[in-house]
Amino acid sequence: MRVLLTGSSGWLGRFLAPALRAAGHTVTGLDVVPGPDTHVLGSVASRAVVDRAMGLGIDAVIHSAALHKPDIARNPVSAFVDVNVTGTLNLLEAAREAGHDRFVMTSTTSLMISQAIRDEAGDAAVWLDETSGPLAPRNIYGVTKLAAEGLCRLYAAEHGLACVALRTSRFFPEDDDTPTGTDEENLKAIELLHRRLTVEDAAAAHVMALERAPQIGFGLYVISAPPPFARSDAEALKRDAAALIRDRFPDAEALFAARGWQLPTSLGRVYDPALAEQQLGFRCRTDFAAVLQALREDAPLPFAHDPAYRAGPSR
Repeated sequence: MRVLLTGSSGWLGRFLAPALRAAGHTVTGLDVVPGPDTHVLGSVASRAVVDRAMGLGIDAVIHSAALHKPDIARNPVSAFVDVNVTGTLNLLEAAREAGHDRFVMTSTTSLMISQAIRDEAGDAAVWLDETSGPLAPRNIYGVTKLAAEGLCRLYAAEHGLACVALRTSRFFPEDDDTPTGTDEENLKAIELLHRRLTVEDAAAAHVMALERAPQIGFGLYVISAPPPFARSDAEALKRDAAALIRDRFPDAEALFAARGWQLPTSLGRVYDPALAEQQLGFRCRTDFAAVLQALREDAPLPFAHDPAYRAGPSR
């Protein structure tokens, strides 16, 4: 299949392009930044750029290009609307006109986080899945990605274009843009318990979604490492997460301490990817247990950490 991959020079794109080729697809990359897998330079906000890319011979679209949360400090609100909403519309309309039968979009779990959830004021961790709502994104990034999901739903319903939107949790390699005081590798390891996946797993999820989209019609899935917890653990996670982790992983605290890390005292939210496993047939290969195994073997950590990485057009 000839796949148009937007965001081909980005962090996900540099893993997704080779994953698509390994699955037997031909990749045409579109990005505002040059890269080894980028063939068309320009923004999805321009319909002329999208049409130029489509004119190279395309059978399906994977739309991973976007302005992200760190871009809020560098761009006006209108830029998020142009790229994340109008750009998605341009691609959907071009795919419809070309008679495509599938479209995959990278969305984000960030749009599920209201200010109240972010403040973690309750007595229990918030369990987040595809039924969570009402949704009240707390910034322009979340607002525009939610709107883009709505466009995908609309084109599936009105035009029969099978669309799958993947709400990926964190997989960026850079330091958190909201400093927490916790060592960044320690933080990423903890996040694999409840709100992170590897970029390799994110790429694999997109390849699977591309394959399954025509059978699904419209699909919306949380994509995150499977948490070692159940909904019934929500109060315990908020009250004393470390105790629950020690119960599930008896040597976790010692392994963390040997590296100078600490277990979390409290977890305020958990992303549940169970529906993706049930309907999409996808489960992340890397989870918290893989981190512990790497620590036991003194092996490289199973996630990327690059403080120098910069997302978006500034990269």
